[in-house]
Amino acid sequence: MVIWRSVVGKLWLTIIALVAAVLLILGMFLLQYIDIAFSSNSHAVKVLFVYTAIIGFLLSTFFAFFLSTKITQPLLQMKKAADLISQGEYRTRVPIRSTDEIGDLANTFNNMAAELETLIRDLNHEKEHLASVYRSMADAVVTFDTSGQVILANPHGQQLIDRWLELEWTDESRVRAQVPGPMFELYRKVLREGRDLTDKVHVQSGVWSVVMAPLKSNDTVRGAVAVMRNVTEESKLEKLRRDFVANVSHEIRTPLSMLQGYSEALIDDIAASPEERKELAQVIYEESLRMGRLVKDLLDLARMEAGHMEMHMEQTDLTMLLKRVHRKFQGLAKEQHIQLDIELVSEPLIIAEADEDRLEQVLTNLLGNAIRHTPKEARIMIGARHATVDSKPYVEIKVKDEGEGIPDEDLPFIFERFYKADKARTRGASSGGTGLGLAIVKNIIVSHQGQIHAASTVGVGTAFTILLPVNPVQQA
Repeated sequence: MVIWRSVVGKLWLTIIALVAAVLLILGMFLLQYIDIAFSSNSHAVKVLFVYTAIIGFLLSTFFAFFLSTKITQPLLQMKKAADLISQGEYRTRVPIRSTDEIGDLANTFNNMAAELETLIRDLNHEKEHLASVYRSMADAVVTFDTSGQVILANPHGQQLIDRWLELEWTDESRVRAQVPGPMFELYRKVLREGRDLTDKVHVQSGVWSVVMAPLKSNDTVRGAVAVMRNVTEESKLEKLRRDFVANVSHEIRTPLSMLQGYSEALIDDIAASPEERKELAQVIYEESLRMGRLVKDLLDLARMEAGHMEMHMEQTDLTMLLKRVHRKFQGLAKEQHIQLDIELVSEPLIIAEADEDRLEQVLTNLLGNAIRHTPKEARIMIGARHATVDSKPYVEIKVKDEGEGIPDEDLPFIFERFYKADKARTRGASSGGTGLGLAIVKNIIVSHQGQIHAASTVGVGTAFTILLPVNPVQQA
């Protein structure tokens, strides 16, 4: 630092200027007097006068350096400490060398630095805490500014925004900065109205719940923060619930209406003959059985899906089971003029752990559907053999009919509750299914760690293939 730019330098120059001015003024008035009063020794007096000026200049210089030590150096130390604190060195302190005003200033500076260190440390702890919470959130959180640019996003939010921005939106949405197209209207409304808003957006096959709130500063909206949660499964479950309630209501309403109608007919003596009364009673009986089957299937399915299905696992011979089921349906097939064949391999088909009663329920449902949807003079085949899938031994059971088949658009949904592809497979009112059989079948097979698949061609027939592991993995 140039000396005359410092406080002490300016003070020193000021003192020297004052001393010089005093000496010049004194010299102007005293030189003539010296020549007159000290005519014989005037030269010595003038030399003494010069020595006095020099001593005055030296004393002022010494005083300036003294002030530099007492004032300038502590101020420079405080300036250096302030620079270090501004660079993040919050533990910097200034040594206190005196008890005067400079010492008080240094003490105040140290107290300010200590308070600042505590405040910054608390702010950093709070920031780290919020950042940890931010990162650990399962929801996607993204903050946008007023131009639509992403200010801040947690990992889930950044991944979601990157994935959405890779999609092809409309031409208008491509100029919307980093706000995805489905969210732009909600974002613009939040900026305009300055209040929290909630909406659901559909992106491809997913459903997202978006809660967006404005970011305000001095009553001015400077952006918006969006919290996005994937509610695809919740939406599907809600739709399944609504469909389930609607289907149950529909399935129960039909037999109840028939029971009520035919009961009223009996009460009002509409039936003129015993044969007609017997026919009405037979319809009431059949509809009551249908309601009983529906309630039983609903209870079974509810227990299965809740994981409360009781399974009695033991070694099971599928060969004997298939033969027993074949004999059970042989008479019904003959009545319907349907050929029911069985094809089994010579070696035994043994499964280490299986519930024989549940597997019989599976085969009963599949064969019952096959007979119900197969025309006369057609053929149904049930067979089993050993198979290997991914180097693991399985038993493959196949039930194949020559019915009218299932359309391709219905095939992916046949294992859902109450789904009926009746428009392609029924032969009239004799179908009598509840729409729950295949759903129960799939739950039973999955509980055996197996798989079930369906293949069908309209006009040719349908084949159900079941894969059951020979040695199921023990569940923890």
